[in-house]
Amino acid sequence: MGHSHNHPHSAETSGLKLAITILLNFLITIVEIIGGIISGSLSLISDALHNFSDGIAVIISYIAIRLNRRPKDEKYTFGYKRAEILAAVFNASVLIGISLYLFFEAYNRFTNPEHVQGGLMTVVASIGLLANVIGTLLLKSGSKNNMNIRAAYLHLLSDAVSSVGVIIGGLFIYFYNIYWIDPLLTVLISLYIIRESYSIVREATEVLMMAAPPDLSIKELEKELLTLEGIKNIHHVHLWKINEHDIHFEAHVNVKDQMISNTEILLEEAEKLLHDKFDIGHVTLQFECTRCENGSLL
Repeated sequence: MGHSHNHPHSAETSGLKLAITILLNFLITIVEIIGGIISGSLSLISDALHNFSDGIAVIISYIAIRLNRRPKDEKYTFGYKRAEILAAVFNASVLIGISLYLFFEAYNRFTNPEHVQGGLMTVVASIGLLANVIGTLLLKSGSKNNMNIRAAYLHLLSDAVSSVGVIIGGLFIYFYNIYWIDPLLTVLISLYIIRESYSIVREATEVLMMAAPPDLSIKELEKELLTLEGIKNIHHVHLWKINEHDIHFEAHVNVKDQMISNTEILLEEAEKLLHDKFDIGHVTLQFECTRCENGSLL
């Protein structure tokens, strides 16, 4: 029996960047709520709620990052690697919940239109856009390799997009008095956020359910391992991800009698093959001769 470890390093986002992003979002939340109440703009208030959830999302992301760095212990033998996955699920789910609530508010505005001050709405949304652009730039690099940061980044990016929509809507209201565009923008922004958030929830849920990575085929892994001299078959296979990057593979391996004393060499060959070809960093193999000779692949 043997195992190996290989832990990929992903780009990290500094605490300072996260702190700046949190501060910007809470400041803009206050500005947009006040501006939304004064101007009567629902889409501006919805943008403020998104900004507030952004700030909370980044706080949760930071806590998850800190937990992820904690060492393993006797209770959490895998460490706290999935803290960031849980944070991603929570943040994306909150966005979906807020968006569904805004559908209800938008319906009320469609049925009972209210006067909106387009000029003030545009000015306040422009300030929010600037803050969101700064936040997305701060988190962009870290979002490429980290689902947790990507969820927080999506919060900010969606707010930047919604701010652009609010600005456009404010201009139409200011110049043409088209008030129904305010709830329409709210619906369009919410639909966009739900679509993007769902993809994060789905991916994170697959990790939590210990699903095999979608880009890896167990049949293909079996085929490649059987090319190694001495392996008769593999069975009782498990393939899963601890987090986005840490892929684990374990299996029982039937070998020829004369290979039992040489399994260390065979293990090294299998580890190299799985790492180089499939980017699997943690391999555990149980070598056997006849214990499970007719065992199924799964």
